[in-house]
Amino acid sequence: MSIKVPSKDREPSKDPEKSDPSNESQKQSKSPENEKAKKAASIEHEEMNEEDRLLKEGLELAVARASEADTAAKKAALAYISKVIRSATTSMTSVPKPLKFLRSHYNALESTYQSISEIEIKKSLADILSILAMTSTSQEERASLKYKLNGNMTDLGQWGHEYLRTLAGQIGEEYTARVTEEDESEDKKSEKIKELMILVDEIVPFHLKHNAEAEAVDLLVEVQCLNKLNESPYVDEKNYERVCLYLIRLSDYMSDPDDLLSILKVAYQLYLKQKKYVDALRVALKMDDMTLISNLFSSIDDEPLLKQMALLLGRHRSSFVHDDESLNELIGNATLNENFLLLAKDLDVIEPKTPEDIYKSHLAESAGFSRRRDNGLPQVDSARANLASTFVNAFVNCGYGQDSLMTPEGNNWLYKNKDHGMLSAAASMGMILMWNVEEGLAQIDKFLYTNDTNISAGAALAMGIVCSGVKNESDPAMALLTDHIEGTNSTMRIASICGLGIAYAGSRREDVMELLVPVVANTENSNMVEIGLASLSLGLVFVGTCNDDVSATLAQRLMESTDTEMDQSMSHFISLGLGLLYLEKQEKVDVIMEVIKTVEHPIGAFTEVVLESCAYAGTGNVLKVQEMLHMCAEHLDEKADFQAAAVIGIAMVAMGEDVGTEMAIRTFDHLLHYGGLPIKRAVPLALALMHVGNPDYSVVDQLSRLTHDGDTEVAQSAILALGIVSSGTNNSRVAQLLRQLSEFYSREAGSVFMTRIAQGLNHLGKGLLTIHPFHSDRLLLSPVALGGVLAILFACLDARNTILDEHHYILYFLSCAIHPRMLITVDEELQPLPVIVRVGQAVETVGQAGRPKTITGFQTHTSPVLLGVRDRAELVSNEYRPVGGVLEGIVILQKIPENEIQSDV
Repeated sequence: MSIKVPSKDREPSKDPEKSDPSNESQKQSKSPENEKAKKAASIEHEEMNEEDRLLKEGLELAVARASEADTAAKKAALAYISKVIRSATTSMTSVPKPLKFLRSHYNALESTYQSISEIEIKKSLADILSILAMTSTSQEERASLKYKLNGNMTDLGQWGHEYLRTLAGQIGEEYTARVTEEDESEDKKSEKIKELMILVDEIVPFHLKHNAEAEAVDLLVEVQCLNKLNESPYVDEKNYERVCLYLIRLSDYMSDPDDLLSILKVAYQLYLKQKKYVDALRVALKMDDMTLISNLFSSIDDEPLLKQMALLLGRHRSSFVHDDESLNELIGNATLNENFLLLAKDLDVIEPKTPEDIYKSHLAESAGFSRRRDNGLPQVDSARANLASTFVNAFVNCGYGQDSLMTPEGNNWLYKNKDHGMLSAAASMGMILMWNVEEGLAQIDKFLYTNDTNISAGAALAMGIVCSGVKNESDPAMALLTDHIEGTNSTMRIASICGLGIAYAGSRREDVMELLVPVVANTENSNMVEIGLASLSLGLVFVGTCNDDVSATLAQRLMESTDTEMDQSMSHFISLGLGLLYLEKQEKVDVIMEVIKTVEHPIGAFTEVVLESCAYAGTGNVLKVQEMLHMCAEHLDEKADFQAAAVIGIAMVAMGEDVGTEMAIRTFDHLLHYGGLPIKRAVPLALALMHVGNPDYSVVDQLSRLTHDGDTEVAQSAILALGIVSSGTNNSRVAQLLRQLSEFYSREAGSVFMTRIAQGLNHLGKGLLTIHPFHSDRLLLSPVALGGVLAILFACLDARNTILDEHHYILYFLSCAIHPRMLITVDEELQPLPVIVRVGQAVETVGQAGRPKTITGFQTHTSPVLLGVRDRAELVSNEYRPVGGVLEGIVILQKIPENEIQSDV
């Protein structure tokens, strides 16, 4: 028996859609696109309530009426549209409904505009088309501005903030287009620009009155009319601070030096107008304009205010000299040592520390097992280890006036060092007694007249270090060191040259130039060490002055020197000295750059890079960074010194500007992977320069990896960089890393020496000092401090022949940068006045609405207190107010009168 099973292939479909051809159209109608369109239409229909529908119909009727012949109907229709738009655009978080509904009628209204002949009606319609163009045309057409220029150009604020922002943007573009028109005559151009200025004069006051200071400034910068801010009555005591702060931050992004100066001058004049003289002085120092500084001092009679300004000049190491001797003492940092010791006593760290307190060697030995080769035997002192301890002792006890190695009577530490080590040991007295000129000279004088040349030379250098940043009426450094520079002993000459450079850094003194220029110019039996250090000292003394005599001498020396002389490491200091003359001077370096291009030796290329780096230091100029990156793109192993300088140059240009610094760090990662050896050796130093005294976790991590690099010089640079990054912070993480490194490199003398120096820097002044070159809330870059740090970094480009050889005394150039990182509050007589302050992480408040908090994560302390690189302080007490603006360094407080306190309450 057979059973028939029907085939599935032949089975008729039971799906009605497949079986019925008429369903094809239904299928199409259910496609995703159509479904979405239907859904959107239904949602729009649902969302449009009765009120919206009436609004839409009313607007459509008004548009139709606007095109009618009846003048009264036109006026009424346009008045209705204007009223509806104005009521909807005063606060704009999304596109207002009137603009949505009118968008489809934009072309019809444009046609109507062309046909209207009545001027008043045409102007009213132009106003409407101007605001509709925001959502109906592209920004490039500048239609909003075109119609506004043909409409009513007054009372623009009624159309809302967002409209004014759009208009301001289009005015900036139109201004640039009109200024750059080639066919137009100057008269026609000025006429066209005047037309735009009418709108600018309407928009800027509106922005200033409505807390949009940043937008007002932006518009004025675009149309090159910043001076209008000085004339504006709307910049008052309520908003001047926000305007000035924005101007100062904006100046960092000005590539043209003239624009930069014009912005800073406006900020200076606004501060002056509001009688904020200390803030005006900060801006004048940023411009490095001695005339403005002099005018400020001559226009003020308030004694506490003059004292506060003098203290700020002292912190900046300014060369300004006042007629009043008491003010000159403050500018010369005469009270610095006294205030520093007051801080040390308050924090209970006055007791001297030994190098062993820093090394903590017992922590390097684990589980009772000593890693030393001489375990169980008496320790044998090595000259190199003693030299390292000398530097550590000098850094740790810097400025305290006492230590456990050099100052005690009858000590023999000096004689535990050999030859050139004795020079550094004697010079360490200068660090320990820093800023205390009277006592320092008495203690150092006994070493100056010994029979050992190295000790005498060290004492000469110590004289300079003691006077670093301190002006004294007796001028001891000049009196004692002049004769030695002209003497016959080379070691004494070198020490005296360094001493003068350190003592008079930033002073711009002609008598120092007369002493040092002949040393550089000398070509008979010349000593490259003397010439290099004399060039560096001249660069420090005349830092940022573009002095023609000094620059001509240094350039001439570069051109006349033999190849043998230029091949020596110390020749790099001629380039650095020349660069320091043009520090932050931007395009003023161009002339000397052309002269240096004639130098055929590789030092010529090196000098060009150093000059450009110094000239644009701290500007964040992206184009210069790109140029230097191009230099690093070549793979060279020989004659590649200029590439190392370019790496440090990138850091110099980017430093002090957060975005630039972050981008530079990423760039250095690429250089480490793909760059040649000279570039890799400079990267740790560049990272250190961007984070001086600021041990950021990611940077410390990066440097920690580089300390174990296969190339010894990369590792040594990274070790010293750790010290610079953590300088004066007592950072426990860095201290632990350095202890591990001292154990890891225990058999490599050079690396151990570098580790010891880094340990000393980490504990600089027992954590009370810093070498960070920025101050005054990171607004001002102290050229002298930057010069001192750069001297060390450039020495480390060839550490084997400088710091690790006989020229370790170059490390003392850091004394130019050393300064207490303190906040001390004093009364009008400069006597200590403890008050309660909050110290926290600084918060960027530029351009933010309202009155945002300026610090975060704060702690409350009683002054004196320590401030980190990124810390900021605020006064808690309502009994006193600071004379100046920024709470940093020595701050004079004034008591607030009772009636003012009560009125505030």
